[in-house]
Amino acid sequence: MCRNITPLRGLDPVATPDEIEAAARQYVRKVASAPSAALMNTPAFEVAVARVAEATTELLASLPARRVPPKVDPPLRRIAARG
Repeated sequence: MCRNITPLRGLDPVATPDEIEAAARQYVRKVASAPSAALMNTPAFEVAVARVAEATTELLASLPARRVPPKVDPPLRRIAARG
């Protein structure tokens, strides 16, 4: 379903809260099929993003170290690298 979401596990340095929130926002937007700005700004959308981000943070903290880092940097790191 969300093939375009970049893996966050195993990043060096670890995924930042902004990267986790961006992935959560992308996931919730995909699940809700919410291309319109009006829907994405609803309280229910923001609550879902916060919950997914929290669960993702907990999951990443509980997983063992990854042997091989992800092949692709998250979008926020790509933007920063272009600087």
